Amino acid sequence: MKLLTLNTHAWIEENQLEKIEQLAHFINEHDFDVIALQEVNQSMEEEALPASELTYYYEAEENTIVKADNYAHVLRKQLKHEYYWTYIPVHVGYAKYDEGLAILSKTPIKEAFGAYISDQRDYENYRTRKIVGIKTGVSGMEDTWFVNGHYGWWNDEEEPFKPQWEHSLAVMDKYVGSLPAIIMGDFNNAAHIEGEGYSIVTQSGWHDCYELAAKKDDGFTVVKAIAGWENNEQKLRIDYIFSNREIPVKSSKVVLNGTNGPVVSDHSGVAVEL
Repeated sequence: MKLLTLNTHAWIEENQLEKIEQLAHFINEHDFDVIALQEVNQSMEEEALPASELTYYYEAEENTIVKADNYAHVLRKQLKHEYYWTYIPVHVGYAKYDEGLAILSKTPIKEAFGAYISDQRDYENYRTRKIVGIKTGVSGMEDTWFVNGHYGWWNDEEEPFKPQWEHSLAVMDKYVGSLPAIIMGDFNNAAHIEGEGYSIVTQSGWHDCYELAAKKDDGFTVVKAIAGWENNEQKLRIDYIFSNREIPVKSSKVVLNGTNGPVVSDHSGVAVEL
């Protein structure tokens, strides 16, 4: 099974349509089974998609409106597989977008959820955070939950990471139960900092697929100053794929970084093969 997570920086990138085409080509070439995308933007003023365009869409939250320029929808139309997918808006981005989370799956979605993990619930506030999850059956495996999140920073004065992770555990306990689960996304917590977010996650029983991988690279997905890390001057590993079980992982590599695929966002992606 092949997994991909990417913070897309949707519609903020220069030459955005070209980069979507490049991302679609990369996905088609590598044939990913499940894809988690963060910062999936759609214009707040754009028209809603008609039902005829949402045949493969699975609603994770009631009354979600998917707009015509939804980044995941635009990307999906260029993929060779008819991916099943879900999307939830989380908060307003850049004063004009519904910024949210999307998951694409080659196999049908059996269940899905969207849930707050922040105490903040103001849609206008970028500190408002959610996770989205899907349950799907993958050939040769029991039903598995795939969860996607974009978290706050460890030391944020209003919405620090630790309570968000604790809320995530409660949500996943409700939906996932004893089933295998994979959580992917932008955790905004660097792996090299002891005693912060990365440590909290791994100490709570979740296994980093990067550490489990038989083959891996340096893992760095952010190599410059970006939004949220404006003063960054070092390489960071902040995008992850975690499993609630210690599973065999064939490989983990950074992709869409100019070496393994084109640069399409201010983050690189992480590709894992189980």
